[in-house]
Amino acid sequence: MSDSQTKHTLQPNKWIDNYADYLFNYAVTRVNNNDTAKDLVQETFFAGLKSAKNFEGKAAERTWLVAILKRKIIDYYRKINSAKGKAEVKMNFYEDGDSEGNWLEERVPQTWSNDADKYIESDELKSTIDKCIEYLPEKYAMVFRMKTIQEFETEEICKELDITASNLWVIIHRARTQLRKCMEDNWFNN
Repeated sequence: MSDSQTKHTLQPNKWIDNYADYLFNYAVTRVNNNDTAKDLVQETFFAGLKSAKNFEGKAAERTWLVAILKRKIIDYYRKINSAKGKAEVKMNFYEDGDSEGNWLEERVPQTWSNDADKYIESDELKSTIDKCIEYLPEKYAMVFRMKTIQEFETEEICKELDITASNLWVIIHRARTQLRKCMEDNWFNN
C-alpha cells in the first residue's frame, strides 16, 4: 500500500500520552485560557471515543483528533457569542454614492516597520500582545483570534458566529486599530 492508501487505526489508550500536550498547546493558543484548553482537550477525547466507530482510517489519528478539537473550539466560541447576545456591529465607511457600506483594504491599519520583525520571537512582545488582546471587547478578541491567529476562513467565522462578512471586517478593523494603539502605547513607546 502507498502512503495515500494507508489505513490508519485508532489507539485511544495512547491518546493522552501521544496527543494531550499537542492538543493542549493547539487549544490554548486559540482560546488563551489554560482551564478552557484542558476542558476542550477532554471533550475532544470524549467525542473521539464516542465517534470512534465513524473513523474511516483515511486520516492519521492526530489529524482526526485535531479536526474534532477545531470543532470544539468553534462550538466554544459559538457558545460565548450566543451567551453574550448577537448584537452585530454595523458601520458604513462611506455614506454616499456607490461605495456606501463597503469595506476597503486601505482602511486596515498597515503593518509596523520591519524593525518590529526582530522582536516577534520575544516573550515580552508576546506577553504585550496577549495583554492587548485581553483589553479588547470580548467579541473583538474572539473574532480577531479566529481570523488572525487560528486562520479560520471568513465564511466559516461568519457562519459560526452568525455575522455578515462586512460585520466581521468592521470588527477586525476595530480590533486591529485598538491593538495598534495598545501596542504603540505599551511596546513601541517604551
